[in-house]
Amino acid sequence: MTASTIPLRAALYLRVSTARQAEHDVSIPDQKRQGEAYCASRSYQLVETYVEPGASATNDRRPEFQRMIEAGTSKPAPFDVVVVHSFSRFFRDHFELEFYVRKLAKNGVKLVSITQEMGDDPMHVMMRQIMALFDEYQSKENAKHVLRALKENARQGVWNGSLPPIGYRVVAAEQRGAKTKKKLEIDPLHADTVRLIYRLALEGDGTTGQMGIKNIVKYLNSRRIFTRDGGRWGIGQVHRILTRRTYMGEHEFNKRSKTKELKPVSEIVTVPVPPIIDRETFDTVQALLKARNPKVIPSAVISGPTMLTGLIHCAKCGRAMTIRTGKGGRYRYYACSMKARQGPTACEGMAVPMEKLDDLVASHLEDQLLQPERLETILASVLDRRQEQSERRREHIAELNKRAAESELRLKRLYDAIEAGVADIDDPALKDRIDGLKAIRDQAKADAERAQAMLDNSGTKAITPQMVRTFAKTARQRIRLEGGGYRRDHLRARPAGRDRGRRG
Repeated sequence: MTASTIPLRAALYLRVSTARQAEHDVSIPDQKRQGEAYCASRSYQLVETYVEPGASATNDRRPEFQRMIEAGTSKPAPFDVVVVHSFSRFFRDHFELEFYVRKLAKNGVKLVSITQEMGDDPMHVMMRQIMALFDEYQSKENAKHVLRALKENARQGVWNGSLPPIGYRVVAAEQRGAKTKKKLEIDPLHADTVRLIYRLALEGDGTTGQMGIKNIVKYLNSRRIFTRDGGRWGIGQVHRILTRRTYMGEHEFNKRSKTKELKPVSEIVTVPVPPIIDRETFDTVQALLKARNPKVIPSAVISGPTMLTGLIHCAKCGRAMTIRTGKGGRYRYYACSMKARQGPTACEGMAVPMEKLDDLVASHLEDQLLQPERLETILASVLDRRQEQSERRREHIAELNKRAAESELRLKRLYDAIEAGVADIDDPALKDRIDGLKAIRDQAKADAERAQAMLDNSGTKAITPQMVRTFAKTARQRIRLEGGGYRRDHLRARPAGRDRGRRG
């Protein structure tokens, strides 16, 4: 066989975007059929097919595209031509299109279009570049129209299809023609985890004061409270939950660009969703996070052992009280930081012996908080809240089991139809339906088992009056320990206590 009769080796590149309905794209199977027919009509030897479902052609962040380019620029290349339905399947950016066309050409690989056949002379090269400019313009126009439609959906409270925040799930809300509009509803299982995270930030776990993000992460992971996908928690995940307005009922759509930059407020659409926590709780947590920011208060002040550091302020000027020492360090005082820096002409605030003020505050905590009667009231509300959570989990487990049973019943009906010869087992649509029902059944069973395990592990013993008295006694002892850490945590956990101790 002579060199002139050796067939050219071809690679097919097939792509549709995620917005193909809006762009009237040709489907993958149709592109494949036309590509194979094109290769056969020109006696090309089809050696490889690269399929890119649901990927935009405005950038090169496409796995199959990169795999094709890597093969096409290797030496020797495994194919001589890359066949596409149209140049827009390859790229919708005229600069990037030319860059990769020339990159392949340097290795002897040519890009050809089924519907836009071009030669290699300067006139045809210019025509391809002009067509690429039109494709790029069309892509940007399509993106504008799609975004406008998505924003209108968001204004109507419709969920636009992305993965919902943890604590929520997507449900069908209404049918508009052939389209099913979806909205968010609270997922009872994971919503409890979100509430727990906010409670740890505001109150702690009952043995400590308010928890920072790192301590919340440690708490969740040490108690095997997993993320939605069964993984471990990280600082970024917890921070997003504590700062996301969705959880108080205001989901922000179109907040960031593709480069993750914040968009102007006028571009953001607020979608009403069912709140998991109330606005007051959300705002309080935001204030706490802001106060703990190292740019506002150094981390040493937040986590230091001194009981009232960062909590009390001078009654005269409002500046923070700082620690001063006397007699070679034998005596320690809370003193106005303004007066300490600039002298008595700046502020006339008094200095208070640290031991005396700490003792007064600790006594106040003992008298107001650590009394058995007061603790019984607090614990009663905690137990009521746990009971409510348990009831919600039981309802959720029943719902999951019902979903699994319904899916199992539908599967049985399909199997019966196949056995009776009513349905064709080779029908792709039937296979997809069976696979979908199996996935729903298995996921519902897994979620139900996990919810049941959490419910079983959340059981608590009955609290007796003797237990309350023992707890009160132990807490009163610990609040007198040197270093102030335990009582400092109590102060930080109680806004009212903090307000009472603000002025020196």
